[in-house]
Amino acid sequence: MNEKYMTNIVMEVIKVTTFKLLKKEIITYSKQIGIDKIRFTTADPFVELKQRLIAQEHLKYKSGFEKGTIEERTEPKKLMPEAQSIISIALAYPTKMENAPRSTRENRRGIFSRTSWGTDYHVVLRDRLTKLAQFIDEQISDFKCKIMVDTGELSDRAVAERAGIGFSGKNASIITKEFGSFVYLGEMITNIPFEPDQPVEDHCGDCRICLDACPTGALVQGGQLNANKCLSFLSQTKVSLPEHFKQKLGTRLYGCDTCQLVCPYNKQVDFHLHEEFEPDPEVAKPLLKPMLQKTNREFREKFGHISGFWRGKNPLQRNAIIALAHYKDETAVEVLEDIIFNDVRPMIRETAIWALGKIGSEDARTVLEKAAQHIDEESLQEEIKTALALFDHAATDVN
Repeated sequence: MNEKYMTNIVMEVIKVTTFKLLKKEIITYSKQIGIDKIRFTTADPFVELKQRLIAQEHLKYKSGFEKGTIEERTEPKKLMPEAQSIISIALAYPTKMENAPRSTRENRRGIFSRTSWGTDYHVVLRDRLTKLAQFIDEQISDFKCKIMVDTGELSDRAVAERAGIGFSGKNASIITKEFGSFVYLGEMITNIPFEPDQPVEDHCGDCRICLDACPTGALVQGGQLNANKCLSFLSQTKVSLPEHFKQKLGTRLYGCDTCQLVCPYNKQVDFHLHEEFEPDPEVAKPLLKPMLQKTNREFREKFGHISGFWRGKNPLQRNAIIALAHYKDETAVEVLEDIIFNDVRPMIRETAIWALGKIGSEDARTVLEKAAQHIDEESLQEEIKTALALFDHAATDVN
């Protein structure tokens, strides 16, 4: 055996040992900077995910928010040619709000999903991953990485599943042993060949509580989601919602927690480990009518720091109007009248007209009849006719 060969073996052993020690140091450091769970996996292609994505595309189940091609979403080396491993992290977030304000007849409130409580998780997790990258860079030369949180090409869930953060539940969420599915996920592709951790066994079994509880049947089967029927996705769109989905949205302003709240693994789960994720009750469960009266600047000042603001104020105001209709809030008629006659956004005006029909008060009828006389837009006239027809149906039912 020649000397060069022996030298290469020794160098390889040293390298492997070095990376094993570094992995331990990274895990220790991650706890110091507030990462609740960290695991490692390879940068190999996500073969099964690729087949699922192809099927999703064929079935038209995509949301349209996805980034990158299917190849970029399933082949880490397409994103970083030097990729050798992926570090997956998870941070737990609260499920219960202290001193949550109540809706009253005069002051109705909507609700943001728990993923949008506190500071935007994209900012928080990117901060943690950046600190982690800086730590690794100090330990090893020629370190390269690519950080992603939710909006990157890779599927956070697929990475976390293969790394062993948790198993992929039928509710299309990663379920961890410690924190249930109420965790934010992020990852870092690296050029270091860290030893991969093992995936976690699936523990959903025959349970289908989440599938049965989904308000719109968006969970087609275990782990498969039709995004176009999911209230979480629909709450973020910028178009008028069909009647069926308006009814199902209820008082949700952003997102939907139903499939997580019913999960047995989330029973009594409530972690308050990060100050950034603590909700401001007046933001997480805001008054609805004031949401419709704020300027762009005022709206941004109140909601700009949360993840639910990423699509801007239009979908949030549309959802606030739908929530007022859900409550049949007669005190909102004046605000809705102002929107119908003075707002320039067709989607918001259409939704306000629809809401007046649902509220069904005499004041609401008066506003709609006035609108029928003074509004020329054909699409709005159709909406007004439909809304007024609800009063006729109501009168027929009474008689």
